[in-house]
Amino acid sequence: MIRLSPYLTFAVTTLLLAAGAAQAADPVQRPERARKGPSEVVIGGLFNLSGPQEILDRPTLEGARLAVEEINAQGGVLGRPVRLAVEDGESRPETLARATRKILREHPATSAFVGLSDTDMVLAAATVAAKRGRLFLTSGATSPQLPAQVPQYLYLACFGDNVQAAAAAEFAYEQLGARSVAVLYDSTDTYTNLLQGYFRTRFGKLGGEIVSAQAYVPGKLDEPIANLKKADFVFLSAHTPDDAMEAVGLLRTAGFNVPIVGGDGFDSESTWAGIASAEDVYFTTHAYLAPDATDPRVQAFARAFAAANNGEQPSGFAALGYDAVRIAVEAVRRAGTNDPSAVLAAISGIRDFEGVTGRISYGDGTRIPTKSVSVIEVAGGRYRLAAVQTPSSVPAP
Repeated sequence: MIRLSPYLTFAVTTLLLAAGAAQAADPVQRPERARKGPSEVVIGGLFNLSGPQEILDRPTLEGARLAVEEINAQGGVLGRPVRLAVEDGESRPETLARATRKILREHPATSAFVGLSDTDMVLAAATVAAKRGRLFLTSGATSPQLPAQVPQYLYLACFGDNVQAAAAAEFAYEQLGARSVAVLYDSTDTYTNLLQGYFRTRFGKLGGEIVSAQAYVPGKLDEPIANLKKADFVFLSAHTPDDAMEAVGLLRTAGFNVPIVGGDGFDSESTWAGIASAEDVYFTTHAYLAPDATDPRVQAFARAFAAANNGEQPSGFAALGYDAVRIAVEAVRRAGTNDPSAVLAAISGIRDFEGVTGRISYGDGTRIPTKSVSVIEVAGGRYRLAAVQTPSSVPAP
C-alpha cells in the first residue's frame, strides 16, 4: 500500500471536491436536467362529468382526450407536449365558475379553454375565463347568442341552434313533405327554448303551419302531450337523449304515429339502441359517425375512438370535443406562442380547418363557424344518414 503524505491527501481531496462541484454545475451532466422536457401547452378542459349533462359531456371529454393523445404522438405543438387540464362542472353553473378559477390558479399559463354542451353552463365558465383574458371555445353549446353574451372571447366549434333549426325545418318541409307541425318543448332550458323558436320561425317562413305548441317540464309530459294537436309531424325540442327517448315513447303511446324531428340533444346512439318505439325519428347533429360513414376522416376518427374506448362508437359530441381541442391547438400553432392574447388573436384567422364535424372557418367577424348539418334517422333503434342539409335561410340570432 502506498501512503500519501497528509499534504498530498489534502490536495487530492480538494481536487476531487472541485471536480464534483464542476460536474454538478454542468447541466449536461445532471441526469434530472438532461431528462427535463419542454414546458407544456395547457388547454383547460371543462366538462360536466356528473349530473344530467354527463350524457353529453363525457363523450365530449373522451373525444378531447383522443385529440390530445394524437397531437402529442405527432410531437405536440411548438415542440411542446399538450396537456388537457380537466375539471368536472357537476352540471352546476356555480361549480363551473369555481372549476374555471381552479384551473387558472393551478395552471396560470393556460392558453385557452374548451368544452361544455349547454348554454347556461358555458356562460358560467366563459365569463370567468374572459375576465382573465382567455379564449373559451365551446364544443357543443349551440346558442348563436353566446358570442354577444361574452364578447371577444367566446367562440363556437359547433353550428348555432338557428342553423340546425333551419335545417330541420327545411328537411321536414322539403324531404318529408310536411306542411303542418305540432311543437313540444322543454320550457326549463335555454337551448330547448331557442331551438324551438328558431324552428318555428323558419318553418313558418317556408309556408308551414304550426298547429299546436306545448311547453313541458321534464318528468311532467302527460298533460302537455294530451293537449298537443295532431299534425304532419312533431318537432320535439328535448334537452338530452334520455329526455328525448322518454318523450318519444309517450308520444307514440298517445297515438302520435307521425315523424318526430328534433335537434342534437337527441344524439346518443347507445340511448336509442334496441328501443322499439325508436322508429321514424329524425334529428339534426354535427356529423354522421356510424360504421357506414363514407368520409375517410370520419372513418379514421371513429376507429381511433372505438379503440381508445373499449369499442364504443362515438357520438357527435365526441367528435366536437375532438375538433375543439384541435382548433385550440391550431390557434396556438398559428400564434407561434402559448400566450393567451396571441392565441385569441390567432383563432379568428382560421379558415377551412378540416374537422371531423365539417370544414370550419371563422371570418368576417363571426365567431360561429359556417357548417353543414347532418340529419340522422333512427329506425329500429339504429342510425342512418337521412340527409346533409345546408339551410338556404337562417333566422337571426
